[in-house]
Amino acid sequence: MSRKNDQSIVKQTSNNLNILRRNAGLSAAQLAQHVGVSRQTIHAIEAGTYVPNTLVALQLARVLGTTVESIFALPPEAPSLERVTVLAGAENTDAGQPVELCRVDKRIIASPSSPIPWCVPVSDAILLDKNKAQIFRDRDDFDQRILIAGCDPGMSVLARYLRLAGVEPVLAHRNSSAALALLKENCVHVAGTHLHDAASGESNIGSIGRLFRGRSVAVVSFAIWEQGLVTARGNPKRIRSVEDLARPDVSFVNREKGAGSRLLLDSSLTAAGIRARDVGGYDHIAPGHLAAAAQVRSGEADCCIAPRAAAGVFGLDFVPLATERYDFVLHKRHLALRSVQILMETLSRASFRRDLEGLGGYDTKVAGARVL
Repeated sequence: MSRKNDQSIVKQTSNNLNILRRNAGLSAAQLAQHVGVSRQTIHAIEAGTYVPNTLVALQLARVLGTTVESIFALPPEAPSLERVTVLAGAENTDAGQPVELCRVDKRIIASPSSPIPWCVPVSDAILLDKNKAQIFRDRDDFDQRILIAGCDPGMSVLARYLRLAGVEPVLAHRNSSAALALLKENCVHVAGTHLHDAASGESNIGSIGRLFRGRSVAVVSFAIWEQGLVTARGNPKRIRSVEDLARPDVSFVNREKGAGSRLLLDSSLTAAGIRARDVGGYDHIAPGHLAAAAQVRSGEADCCIAPRAAAGVFGLDFVPLATERYDFVLHKRHLALRSVQILMETLSRASFRRDLEGLGGYDTKVAGARVL
């Protein structure tokens, strides 16, 4: 193959080798020794300047305990444009609204995704009291699941990929502080958190370090996202900054104590010299990002703080305030679980990253990176 063709292949591929190698606790020299290549070759692959042959790619996958597809990927195809028919009767059909597609006869029908469940949730049991339940399913089914506590709206995308890989996720909606507390009590496998330290500019590590002593937990990045002011479509109140929340004509809906969005609000108010009691609606609480955005959509409030993806779901306007890293925290003893290993592999998949970024406001280049 000519050098020109080699360079063309290099430009057309990307890889997650650096992230997967670090997650495996291997140096470039150690991985090179296991695979039978030079350390410089490993660095060249990670830098994207060299694409290995099939044998080396298979050896890399074997040493790292993953698949070749998880290491190397072709760039995503350009999104295709389709003529669709929006399903009648939907409340929100604005541009930017996520939809699900289905072919009916010769038309592709677009059904706007509902962020609010409208059907009875699937269940495995009914509680008889706080400590006893009547179970409907085989108990062995519960061993194949992974319990994730968090508040990221994009968790639904992850859940879909995990199900396709044979892992059933159980998603528990909790704010960042509550999710970490559940992990501390050994009640969940994974806690999602976005506690931003305004003083250091760091996400999560300080809060995690205060709660988990030593190095008993692993921290893996999910994505970088934007948080900001979510307002009605067209921003009729012209809300541009946190200072506008103190205006008498602006009503706000807040998050509960311990939520990352509330922490961002409080630090922003302090920096602006605004007292909490001067914000109309500071004590008006919504239990989640989507719940807060839904109140803005319905007109119950003029503004809330939430991720850009929450604004997109309801077709609302968004004014960015901060960029944060959303991380997954888990006990190191759970890293060997099959369900956790599949979770880690999923985070490095190009198709998963593309779908998550499609929600808006997500940067997935750090997805799967081991932070701690």
